[in-house]
Amino acid sequence: MKYFGLHSQIRRNNTNSVLLLLMFPVVFFGLTWLFFFFMKVFGSHSSSLEQQQYNILPVVNSNFVHTVPWVAIGVIIWFTVAWFSHSSMINAATSSKPLARKDNKRVYNLVENLCISKGLAMPMVNIIEDDSLNAFASGLNSKTYTVSLSRGIINKLDDHELEAVIAHELTHIRNRDVRLLIISIVFVGIFAFISEALFRSLRFGSLGRGKKGSAGVAIIIGLVLALIGYLVATLFRFALSRKREYLADAGSAELTRNPLALASALRKISVDPTIEAVQRKDVAQMFIQNPQIGNKKFAMSVSSLFATHPPIEKRIEILEQY
Repeated sequence: MKYFGLHSQIRRNNTNSVLLLLMFPVVFFGLTWLFFFFMKVFGSHSSSLEQQQYNILPVVNSNFVHTVPWVAIGVIIWFTVAWFSHSSMINAATSSKPLARKDNKRVYNLVENLCISKGLAMPMVNIIEDDSLNAFASGLNSKTYTVSLSRGIINKLDDHELEAVIAHELTHIRNRDVRLLIISIVFVGIFAFISEALFRSLRFGSLGRGKKGSAGVAIIIGLVLALIGYLVATLFRFALSRKREYLADAGSAELTRNPLALASALRKISVDPTIEAVQRKDVAQMFIQNPQIGNKKFAMSVSSLFATHPPIEKRIEILEQY
């Protein structure tokens, strides 16, 4: 596999990320339209399917157009709540805490030197008290941007390797990757919430009481479509996460001019990336490598489509071809 250049990779990854992000609302509103369509199909008593389609399409389109504003308002409210609560959720889920300059001047010097070289604002620095090797970037604006490092990655990497990891995380901040990932996480959360609500209605509501009719049909159709949306949105989210990792690797190579240092760091990280406190996949995808318990077994047992990160061997291979 021949490496095709840093800037080419950045352009290609940015384009693919935008396309993936645009697919989220397309899927959401497309499934909303299908809900009205299937409701009319199963609720229609016309003599033929062609006659049904001829009669119901204007009604389906009308219902969809009138519903879109309410759906959009609901999504905006959901986004607003998730947006402002996400930072506190990340800190709680990862057990990361502020690292004082006096406690580790080495880390602060590495971060400051990289920020000065590219004119970046100095982020906060957090530490995760875990001997495993991992790191992540978080924050939605310059006041909340944070680079979090595990105790293990600080102690077990040399200066060049640790600098490369920090540069990787600064690239996530520089490229606003956290914002992008939050948007993808929120869309997946919407489908998950709808699926769970409809499943509970199906179990404890109309069918649970032995009732039948249009309400039961609506719940079943909605549940099937919501599950499809959840699956598709999850695949989009993971694909987006993987592409941002490649871009951050390229950014680290650009910042440090030392791609082999990141390749060496990734080798060490791959041996033990597990952070005990992290149990949520939406948080796991923010790390430089998946930190969840049993990650290696998980990666070997499922398709790469469901992986939060690209194969670390492939990332190393690309870095070694600069």
